[in-house]
Amino acid sequence: MPARLKSGDTVVVISGADKSDSPRQVLEVLGDRVIVEGVNLRWRHEKPSQASPKGGRTRREFPIHASNVLLYSSKEKKGVRTRVEVRDGKRVRVGKCGTVFE
Repeated sequence: MPARLKSGDTVVVISGADKSDSPRQVLEVLGDRVIVEGVNLRWRHEKPSQASPKGGRTRREFPIHASNVLLYSSKEKKGVRTRVEVRDGKRVRVGKCGTVFE
């Protein structure tokens, strides 16, 4: 399956507890999973160490499956499905509405 999401993309979460129409940014792509800003927050328990002498609990984003997000089109103001096309010898992502994502 071609990589349809990249770090830095703006996406909309379409299913799960964090479902909403507000656009969010992809922080990292991990195969078929993505880490999205402010989505799937969980508590991370850290032991005291030299890096974090106090230790404690911190909130952190965990990955969600890539099928639960759609690329956000500023033209349509919503999430759109995408396909990969070859234009001028380059692979580009094209939304269902015709928007080209670089």
